[in-house]
Amino acid sequence: MGLFGILVALCVLIWLAYRGWSVLLLAPIAALIAVAFAREPLLAHWTITFMNGAARFVAQFFPIFLLGALFGKLMDDSGSVTAIAHFMADKLGPRRAILSVVLAGAFVTYGGVSLFVAFFVLAPMAQELFSKAGTPRRLAPAAIALGTSTFTMSALPGTPAIQNAIPMPFFGTTAFAAPGLGVMAALIMFGFGMWWLMRSERAAQRRGEGYGDAPAAAVDVSQDQIIRDRAAASHEFDIAEIPHGHRGDRPGILIAILPLLVVVGVNLVMSLVLIPRMDDSFLSEERWGPTTLAAVGGVWSVIVALAVAIVTLIALNWRRLTQIRESVDAGVTASALPLLSVASLVGFGAVVAAMPAFAAVRTWVLSIDGGPLVSLAIATNVLASLTGSASGGLTIALDTLGETYLRLAEKQGIDPALLHRVAVIGAGTLDSLPHNGAVVTLLAVCGCTHKESYFDIVIVAILGAILALAAVIAVGSAFGSF
Repeated sequence: MGLFGILVALCVLIWLAYRGWSVLLLAPIAALIAVAFAREPLLAHWTITFMNGAARFVAQFFPIFLLGALFGKLMDDSGSVTAIAHFMADKLGPRRAILSVVLAGAFVTYGGVSLFVAFFVLAPMAQELFSKAGTPRRLAPAAIALGTSTFTMSALPGTPAIQNAIPMPFFGTTAFAAPGLGVMAALIMFGFGMWWLMRSERAAQRRGEGYGDAPAAAVDVSQDQIIRDRAAASHEFDIAEIPHGHRGDRPGILIAILPLLVVVGVNLVMSLVLIPRMDDSFLSEERWGPTTLAAVGGVWSVIVALAVAIVTLIALNWRRLTQIRESVDAGVTASALPLLSVASLVGFGAVVAAMPAFAAVRTWVLSIDGGPLVSLAIATNVLASLTGSASGGLTIALDTLGETYLRLAEKQGIDPALLHRVAVIGAGTLDSLPHNGAVVTLLAVCGCTHKESYFDIVIVAILGAILALAAVIAVGSAFGSF
């Protein structure tokens, strides 16, 4: 009955989340269903097991959610995201409309801007460029997804995306884990995605398809509660805060990109130079709990990088940020709902892992042919698809099985950095199913439907990521991490 209860709890969570119910409420309800079937203490699991799991996630990643959302909002309100998007459009022109959209999205998200912030800037840019080029507007969501939600989220070394930060305390790694394999995976995702989009564009031109009808009247996506709740569990920015604050005039391109370069550069210096040389003897004191520099160093690097970038951004754009208090308030507020939504999913995972029947699940997952890398990839894929959240699915997988995978890796001589990269890429594949909050938001912002555009999203965001994941596992298994 315990295993059946876990399946019922998952079904309830998936079905009601797909219908737009808030994960904040669904996760504890689903957890209590699993507990009831197992005939375990209800209140004890809710107030202790569930809350300890959720609180642990908040304690580990609240600073990254907070600073990441604030940085994205300030980049938007300073006009920097718009400046970068228009620079790409001006340099590449309508003839390379798809490439312009992909590169603009990739540049800003790799620099630390939330993909939701990028959506609201890139969608009108894509419509304008695609209309001039005669490229079907139905391809715009896939082009934006390729640039914002694939290789810059899970593959490129150093990306400050929360998904890339989650494995760090579990495996003692940094955001630059397995850089060579990450670059290889990024090239596969980018190359395959661009091949598909250009192929689709040429096929449409041969059919005389053209741009198509004008998109439907703009919908205020930021105020749609169902879309907002779905989006909150999938990424680190609450779309309801997008309209708040005031967007200033666009800065020059150098001022616009400098904060992004600061994020990557400071993260690199912290991860590879400063943190490894830090005197960590103070961490042995009882007041810091059972931790090590390896467990916290990666998170510290990302926090410092975002903080320095925020200070740089404000200093460069002080006159443009005419309502800076409103922008700051909106940015920090935008971190709260996504943080608690993902934490609630993590609490659900903690309860499921505490059920006696979960031992059978753990045994099955670890017995999958192919070794720990294949098993880890499947586990993160499945959980990300079930929760509709790469960050939620990844954290549940590592919370429940992370220590086991690390022990197996040590026995088999597998570098934890390779585990890190496989886990992150694995979580960024099947999370892009139709109910994913980022997919729903992107389609709505672009004025497209699932019927029109979702198939192309599947190809560039799911199939391309799976190909990259398979390549990383194959090469990593043969040659190790690099």
